[in-house]
Amino acid sequence: MSRNARLSFLEFFAGGGMARLGLGDGWTCGFANDFDPLKAGAYRANFADADSHFHLGDVWQVSPDSLPGPADLAWASSPCQDFSLAGGRAGLTGGRSGAFFGFWRLVQALAAEGRAPRTVVIENVVGLLTSHGGADFTALCAALAGEGYRFGALEIDASAFLPQSRPRVFVIATREPVPAALIGGEAFRSPAVRAARDRLPAELRQAWLDWRLAAPPARNTRLTDLLEPDGAVVWRSEAQTAALLAQMSPLHRQRLDAAARSGRTVAAVFRRTRGGVPKAEIRLDGAAGCLRTPRGGSSRQMILVAEQGLVRSRLLTGREGARLMGLPDDYRLPPTQTGSLHVIGDGVCVPVVRWLASGLLEPLLLGVGRAAA
Repeated sequence: MSRNARLSFLEFFAGGGMARLGLGDGWTCGFANDFDPLKAGAYRANFADADSHFHLGDVWQVSPDSLPGPADLAWASSPCQDFSLAGGRAGLTGGRSGAFFGFWRLVQALAAEGRAPRTVVIENVVGLLTSHGGADFTALCAALAGEGYRFGALEIDASAFLPQSRPRVFVIATREPVPAALIGGEAFRSPAVRAARDRLPAELRQAWLDWRLAAPPARNTRLTDLLEPDGAVVWRSEAQTAALLAQMSPLHRQRLDAAARSGRTVAAVFRRTRGGVPKAEIRLDGAAGCLRTPRGGSSRQMILVAEQGLVRSRLLTGREGARLMGLPDDYRLPPTQTGSLHVIGDGVCVPVVRWLASGLLEPLLLGVGRAAA
């Protein structure tokens, strides 16, 4: 295949199309789906060709006949709640993450017709590696191996690219010959990934690939670089801010006070409930915590600014959250803050996808390199 050829992909659980944005203009989307009308609205608002390939509905209701192919890539960011370390850890038997099998039966049907995607990427939370003691990850690998795919995993934290802590696992599976240059790296092969690999049965270990993906240059942006001007946002009342500060542990308050003495300090704040008691936990490292949807888990993230003896607090805006996901300012968000955070909180960071595509997926699919593994 020519290095200048456009690559084709199918995107399942597409949300607002963040994986598509990360893949970039060198890729053509042949099919995308999501069951959430709000996310579907965001996808359609941002991609003029959506009517030609976007399907709103449950992946279990998608027919293999509606899928073009063979595609170069199938991307699946299946619902993560049942894998999340903060959730009930239902694993692949959970109603939401069980949607993965709705996707996988389509891959199986395409394979039976000789139209299997050349490569598959499955993106999820890090809890995928350990759910049910690793049994769910083993089941996933067995499913991949059963259709002739070799596979490996990388753990990539968006904080390498953006001022947001957002670790995610990317399982990359392929039927292609693998250039030797794409094997044997150390970056992004975390202890959790190595442990998950080592737990696999011997027959699955034989299909494992230790993918090589270079580490990016050091990040040069901080949370403050992505925030709106102070005069353009709505600040909470003094009483609300005082109540928030009262929810901090003495250690967190001491850290805030110490940082404030050195000048203007901006902190990201999560409000959590621990043992039935609401707690406010701050980050002072120039990054936000992991963005999540407004429902469940952690509540909506907040911004706290301390300077000249005054402490102010406010909610993170949808546009600021979009920037923390690597979305451009012309990306069209839903009209409400809650709607915006719902779309982006379930998404994948755009620059992470771009780095993965340029450093691994495109060299793999375009046949870059001589010897194959």
